[in-house]
Amino acid sequence: MNTIVDNLAFIKKRIALACDKSGRNLSAVKLLLATKTVSAENIKIVLEAGKSDNDRMLIGENKVQEMKEKFEDLKSVPHHTHFIGHLQTNKIKEVTRYADCIQSVDRWDLAEKLQKHLEFENKTLDVFLQINTSYEESKFGIAPEKAVGFALRVHTLDRLHIKGLMTIGLFSAQTEQVRKCFRLLKNLQQQMLEKNIPVHELSMGMSGDLETAIEEGSTMVRVGTAIFGKRIYSDSYYWNEGSKPTQILS
Repeated sequence: MNTIVDNLAFIKKRIALACDKSGRNLSAVKLLLATKTVSAENIKIVLEAGKSDNDRMLIGENKVQEMKEKFEDLKSVPHHTHFIGHLQTNKIKEVTRYADCIQSVDRWDLAEKLQKHLEFENKTLDVFLQINTSYEESKFGIAPEKAVGFALRVHTLDRLHIKGLMTIGLFSAQTEQVRKCFRLLKNLQQQMLEKNIPVHELSMGMSGDLETAIEEGSTMVRVGTAIFGKRIYSDSYYWNEGSKPTQILS
């Protein structure tokens, strides 16, 4: 039976092979551990196993409460924590205390309230803008046609440092349909870079589609299931309540 450390090694091999196939440097693609519902003990095992990497390892949490509960147990192992779930404005105070980056900024009221709280705390925070490239109503994220204008507005907020864009690709076995989502995000990145918005990172690709994402320019893949195994969690981790996604891979 494979251990989570074996799974980590296999994922790194998949990333390396995808980079080689795409003619990209391996150092250009970061691995973020999607750790929703994963125990702090298992996260620490994987963080320890990856400690030899040059950069601090990244973990991504979907729930503020879960991130808070694991914080003390994970302090001993160097890492950065990204918040990758849907963020409610009433959780801003807590998320800015525990997250190094928020990848799910997708609406103006959230950006504005983050700015005000960070002003009060005299802090800055790295953020990604979440784009709904699949146009699925069940997913969070700003519509692609509104993304550039939204990015220009967020860029005026001095407490939010825009680092990149994030998307969840279409949940489909049809690779070329998934590829369209990633290609759209890459296109939006180019439009924003031309307007001097520093969206240098592209967080796209998960356990089932990371190769396609890397081929299309991903700089960060979010992998949970392929390392930690399948987990049972509610739709609201990624989808709006009431939606019925047919497949869940992180």
